[in-house]
Amino acid sequence: MIKKILVSQPKPTSEKSPYYDIAERFGVELVFRPFIKVEGMTAREFRAQKVNILDYTAIVFTSRHAIDHFFTLAKELRVTIPENMKYFCVTETIALYIQKYVQYRKRKVFFGTTGRIDDLLPTMVKHKTEKYLVPMSDVHTDSLSKLLDSKKLQHKECVMYKTVSNDFTDEEVKTFDYDMLIFFSPSGIESLTKNFPNFEQGNIAIATFGPATAKAVLDAGLRLDLEAPSEKYPSMTGALQHYLLLNEE
Repeated sequence: MIKKILVSQPKPTSEKSPYYDIAERFGVELVFRPFIKVEGMTAREFRAQKVNILDYTAIVFTSRHAIDHFFTLAKELRVTIPENMKYFCVTETIALYIQKYVQYRKRKVFFGTTGRIDDLLPTMVKHKTEKYLVPMSDVHTDSLSKLLDSKKLQHKECVMYKTVSNDFTDEEVKTFDYDMLIFFSPSGIESLTKNFPNFEQGNIAIATFGPATAKAVLDAGLRLDLEAPSEKYPSMTGALQHYLLLNEE
């Protein structure tokens, strides 16, 4: 019986989060505790990549983390971002987040609708004379680079932030008594095995979002009980609700 679930993400900011509906409907306790955290690169670490931000005319943002660390690094490097810099974002939400750092109306901002870089590509191709800089995490694949190559776009990927284990305290280790763990990245699985080197899964259910995370669970020799997204359940909350319903029967 599942009564206590650890969700390896920050606590939702909105009270309307589907997670709260699930907690109420199924009488489960949800604990939001990220296994990983994001840290910015230092100016010195970034300089080692030999990337000059001002050599580029457009920035591609795939997350709010990327925006935060791009503007923080630019400030540390004493780089003044020109007024005519263009920004290409995978969603409107990410595009609007730029307002935290610059006056949105004065900038040229473009965004996709699905959150996938493929959706943003046609717009980028319309601006094929731009030189694109893509701030990334140290944990990434070369799929985005290949995609931009396929459209013959001028681009450069650079690491501006890194994903590190969000270590558990001794007290947290002692009171680790969950019936289910939910992970959203392979780094979360690495953090689990680092913090709990003698982890025995037993009856603890493990759920994952995304194929890379599912693979990391299996590679770690653990049992995967719930995998999302699926055709029927594109979100983790939808898949979790269905899983809890089946467990009630």
